[in-house]
Amino acid sequence: MTGVPASAAGGSSGARRAAASASTAVPGKVAGAAAARSADGAAPSTGPGASSGVRHGGTAGAAAAGETVPGEDAGLDAQDDGKAPRGAKIAAAAVNQASVWNIANLLTMLRLLLVPAFVALMLADGGYDPAWRSLAWAAFAIAMITDLFDGHLARTYNLVTDFGKIADPIADKAIMGAALICLSALGDLPWWVTGIILGRELGITLLRFLVIRYGVIPASRGGKLKTLTQGVAVGMYVLALTGWLATLRWWVMAAAVVLTVVTGLDYVKQAIVLRRQGIAERKAALEEKEA
Repeated sequence: MTGVPASAAGGSSGARRAAASASTAVPGKVAGAAAARSADGAAPSTGPGASSGVRHGGTAGAAAAGETVPGEDAGLDAQDDGKAPRGAKIAAAAVNQASVWNIANLLTMLRLLLVPAFVALMLADGGYDPAWRSLAWAAFAIAMITDLFDGHLARTYNLVTDFGKIADPIADKAIMGAALICLSALGDLPWWVTGIILGRELGITLLRFLVIRYGVIPASRGGKLKTLTQGVAVGMYVLALTGWLATLRWWVMAAAVVLTVVTGLDYVKQAIVLRRQGIAERKAALEEKEA
């Protein structure tokens, strides 16, 4: 009698058991694949229904095949319920926080860093060395040039932030105030000129805050011309100029002082008108509400 080895017998019975288990597992996978195909073929659009069908079909197939997808059910349920996926709020907060580090704010930060650098260069070697004064002028010029671009970039590319609203005017007045005070301390510029310019700038800033409840005082062309004239005049005083250039810078500074006073008075007038209009509008609104 020809005997069959035990290993061969066991192999054939093992093969039959594997085939039986495969026959029970295949329908689950087929069902999952069919569900996915039916979801894909239902509509060509990528709407919520289609994506839901694909997801549920794939999940059903995985479940029928005995497979588990960790965390998938929770993520799909959150998406189906219209809720943001887990961690979406944290990611959004990170994006909003990163938006502070835009090009406009970086230019403003650069101006703030240039203030102590300018003072150090201006007062180096007693404050009368032409070489150090030239370096101080370069720092002042960079600060004034970046002032022309940061606001434009913020408004054009929607980079306006709370930090920029606060830091930009501080940087403007810090570099101009540092230059004026250094020049007066060195005896190059009369203190009354520094007092008029700084007093006007601080006063108008305070006035803007006082009337902000009624509206915003827009920047005028005269104000922009004043800023440009001040920058040119102070820059000429920072340089160690002699001869006719020294005379020219005196006239430029005189024009800057006149524009400073005239535009300051114009801002005061606008603030008074804005306040009266705001009070009248509030009074009219209360009367209409009571009626």
